[in-house]
Amino acid sequence: MKASNEENRMDAPGTGALQRAFAVIRALGEDQAEGSRVTALAKAVGLTQASVHRILQALMAEGVVEQDENSKRYRLSVDFFSLAAQAGNPSRMRTLCRPALLRLCASLGETIFLLVKSSFDAVCLDMCEGPYPIRSFTGDVGGRVALGVGQGSLAILAFQPEAEREEIIRYNVPRLHNYGVFDEVYLRTEIERVRAQGYAGRNSGLIDGMAGVAVPILDRSGNALGALSVGTLSTRLGEDRLPMVVELLKRQAQALGPQINPFDVAVRRPVHGLTRAMATRPLSGPAE
Repeated sequence: MKASNEENRMDAPGTGALQRAFAVIRALGEDQAEGSRVTALAKAVGLTQASVHRILQALMAEGVVEQDENSKRYRLSVDFFSLAAQAGNPSRMRTLCRPALLRLCASLGETIFLLVKSSFDAVCLDMCEGPYPIRSFTGDVGGRVALGVGQGSLAILAFQPEAEREEIIRYNVPRLHNYGVFDEVYLRTEIERVRAQGYAGRNSGLIDGMAGVAVPILDRSGNALGALSVGTLSTRLGEDRLPMVVELLKRQAQALGPQINPFDVAVRRPVHGLTRAMATRPLSGPAE
């Protein structure tokens, strides 16, 4: 079939060619797991197979697309994802969220934590200390705890994609036994509670005299990029004050979610495997 004049313009430099190339890239991204054939790509982007083939060859020459030798299907390359990851400044999430932490700390008079997922753990990326002495599971900035322990990490775990959440649960349940009160039934019950109410705020009683509440920072797909968490004295987080604290946390989290680059290295979601997880610091008790 003869290509139209509009399609032929893709061979010339300009906006049209660039738009077509990105249309093919987006179509490849939607079928990244299996890869795509030229016929399917042509149908998806509304171009002829010849046009799509020329675009693919150009993208392969730039190293952002690769072709499987056996299936002959095309997919985005590792170099493409490496380039996309570089677009996310490693400190961008912390920089972006810092004003929210300061506002919450000033409004509530409490210590505020920013947590993100790292393999099977949650890591404290930033915090803003309030006037009351508290103990937390992650301790200071850089501290980590198994996902499922503490309100912040529970909020992150509850809003992971289902398959990833299941893998984390299977791996972490034995680690949670170190605390003496966790089992799989308990953890799954808490996860469902958090998903239903949109926040984690039930006092586990694991740190005497301490209480906390956390909300997830969600991307457009409803998956957790991180969590905003309040750590305080149990006497300061009664049923009368809890709704107000949750509302302020949710307001900040909802404003942050759309602004966070999903390629930021601080919020990459894929599980990195058991080898990396076993190399992390062992699960420890609450920071003093």
